[in-house]
Amino acid sequence: MPYFDAASSAPLHPVARQALQASLDEGWADPARLYREGRRAALLLDAAREAAAEAVGCRPDELVFTPSGTNAVHSGMSGALAARRRVGAHVVVSAVEHSSVLHAAEAHAAATESTVTEVPVDRYGASAPDAYGRALREDTALACLQSANHEVGTEQPVAAVAEICRSRGVPLLVDAAQSLGWGKVGGAWSLLAASAHKWGGPAGVGLLAVRKGVRFAPQGPADERESGRVPGFQNIPAVVAAVASLRAVRAEAADEAVRLRALVDRIRARVPELVPDVEVVGDPEHRLPHLVTFSCLYVDGEALLHELDRADFSVSSGSSCTSSTLTPSHVLRAMGVLSEGNVRISLPLGTAEAEVDRFLEVLPGVVSGARERLGAPVPVSAPDETSGSGGPGPSGGSAPSLVVDALGRRCPIPVIELAKVFGEVPVGGTVSVLSDDEAARLDIPAWCEMRGQEYLGEQPADHGVAYVVRRVS
Repeated sequence: MPYFDAASSAPLHPVARQALQASLDEGWADPARLYREGRRAALLLDAAREAAAEAVGCRPDELVFTPSGTNAVHSGMSGALAARRRVGAHVVVSAVEHSSVLHAAEAHAAATESTVTEVPVDRYGASAPDAYGRALREDTALACLQSANHEVGTEQPVAAVAEICRSRGVPLLVDAAQSLGWGKVGGAWSLLAASAHKWGGPAGVGLLAVRKGVRFAPQGPADERESGRVPGFQNIPAVVAAVASLRAVRAEAADEAVRLRALVDRIRARVPELVPDVEVVGDPEHRLPHLVTFSCLYVDGEALLHELDRADFSVSSGSSCTSSTLTPSHVLRAMGVLSEGNVRISLPLGTAEAEVDRFLEVLPGVVSGARERLGAPVPVSAPDETSGSGGPGPSGGSAPSLVVDALGRRCPIPVIELAKVFGEVPVGGTVSVLSDDEAARLDIPAWCEMRGQEYLGEQPADHGVAYVVRRVS
């Protein structure tokens, strides 16, 4: 069964499995003890720290192991913020950071009655360095920027942002969970966090690097382990396995990046050819080599995931209909792209070309079947022009108007109902879609962008919101 969700958690690398089994016999003792077994465990831990530091690009005494990547993010942020409380409490993040960063920033702001500035991204999901520069203030205690986005794969300008932060005296924390297996993160970053299960190591191991000279005050009760930054007994076998897998994937990274990028390029090119009304999102060039995301009109992500699973493909989605919060992915929302029918493909090392070919064979039938069950209109390559002259029509109160009541109906139904009636409106007329589904706020403007129609914005309604679209062709 092809597993295409390595961005969530990569399969355990064979080297990690071997290292874990071997270190279970050698690394079980307390590394702080002076007897033989303790010294043996300490040697394993020290060797793992040195290898991890070399992979990260820092000194061994700047790196500690944590129980997870999320723990590394939270510990890094809390320690940096506590050390700079005299400067201020303002935090700067990109709008597409991992939820662990955003939640930690929100909790800090609530506890200190401070603010968080979210730096916007472009339609590819990238932040602009000058936007970070404008967001920094005299009271900024910390800035955060991921190395690459976990949902769409877009690489971020870490080196440029790090230089701006350095010149302003603000530490920069980098979430490198998605990219560290592919290479070091360049630039003068201050703190870096990552998670082993993203590169084929065992779950339950993260790492946090804090460069010398960065003010840092660990929070919580003091502990003598891991430089006082991470309390508790280290899981040495898991740490050894995590670092062994990191070294192994780095050794394969150059060749695999070329091979997987070619497979992803095929998916990016073929999916819009095989499936009508699809938007491929993320930067086409500056991206992780193994990840591609696309969204399909007139279908919900949950249906696609279930049908692809039935066809033996494991994929992920950022669509609201697969989330318990019933809101679209904050990443897709920040990018302003279509969220409905979202599919994320992230290929693990060793993915066979034949598996990608079979995915491309299966996908069109899965999407068309899901659309048919929802009663979606038959997708077309261009807007229907049978009801108008093709030129701009009159605007204002005299233009014909329809109202579509989609209240109480979830994504993608509001967009489907809009598409069903749109051909009945002459050029210059409008359609107002009444909806209380949060995803409609993103998907209706995205539909207009894809179909070449004019989105006029939101209007208040007795219930929900009225999203107004004007037909221009």
